[in-house]
Amino acid sequence: MTEEKNTLLFTSEFPPLPGGIGNHAHHLSTYLQNSGCDVEVVTDFRSQELDRTFDQNHVCKVHRIKRNALTPINRLIKAFTVVKRNQAVICSGKFPLWMGGLLQVFFRNKKYTAILHGSEIRAGGTFSKALTQWSLNRFEKIIAVSNFTKERALKFQPNLQIDVINNGFEMFKSNSLDEKIHIQGQPKIITIGNVTYRKGQHNVIKALPFLKKTFPEIHYHCIGIPTERNAFQKLALQLDVEKNITFHGALPETDLVAILKESDVFLMLSDVLENGDFEGFGIAILEANALGKPAIGSNNSGIKDAIKSGFSGELVDPKSNKEISDALMKILNNYDFYTANAIQWSTEFTWEKVGRKYREILER
Repeated sequence: MTEEKNTLLFTSEFPPLPGGIGNHAHHLSTYLQNSGCDVEVVTDFRSQELDRTFDQNHVCKVHRIKRNALTPINRLIKAFTVVKRNQAVICSGKFPLWMGGLLQVFFRNKKYTAILHGSEIRAGGTFSKALTQWSLNRFEKIIAVSNFTKERALKFQPNLQIDVINNGFEMFKSNSLDEKIHIQGQPKIITIGNVTYRKGQHNVIKALPFLKKTFPEIHYHCIGIPTERNAFQKLALQLDVEKNITFHGALPETDLVAILKESDVFLMLSDVLENGDFEGFGIAILEANALGKPAIGSNNSGIKDAIKSGFSGELVDPKSNKEISDALMKILNNYDFYTANAIQWSTEFTWEKVGRKYREILER
């Protein structure tokens, strides 16, 4: 980087615990640090023992804030202390956006960049939305992780100038790429992600009775933190498809990769929730693509940027059983075509390529 040698990344999440914002912040900070920029990260503790171990091995200096009644005040104190020795400030997540807006009032000589993922745009009540709107107006640069996120932000605040840089992903590091785990089904469809209404596993379950007419041996494999599993299991019982579903829960990477390799098609039929929350992109889709798995995804979310329809997979209305069935049939009938293209498509989203795009905008 040029002028902005010292950069503060203020993020609402950071590994080792899972989360899309944290995953993004980790890879962005690593890329910038390895590109000659001194990066400091300010974030919260989520699991102190795990966090400290992770931070010791991270290439950047990480400052963690304890979660308690004084957390907002401690965030302010830490941010006001760290920002003084940095020329650039990058804010990712709802509270960091607010913090960036406030910092700009007191430290106007810094360069401020906001990263929009999706859920933070309309999060909270009237006051929270107004604070987000006020904060975004104080950023010099705004980057959205998908065109869908940009569109939503502009509906919220039409005067914003927003660039789009899709999320990057990193190949699995598992040593189990040659291991085998037998899973049932023909075809074997899979979703990896927190089991929630936003991720859309319920839409796959609702489609299963229709899919069974064409694919009587179909089996759906759900991998991820079982947040809404009980509700989705009840739905499966009501639809008489419980025997066609396996909830694997959260798995270590070795097992996750082995099951993903044995699957046929990746599905992510995400929903836009009533509170405005939505899927900002879809990194898990690219991870599946890299292993040669085509994807079917919602056409009403940031997933539109993660799937090249007719090439790496298909985009569908997540509520249309016919569209889902037709997409699955099309992929299975042209499987070698979609598999090769999925692998090729995933190479466009490496962090080396995504990181260069960030540098271009940050140095602009």
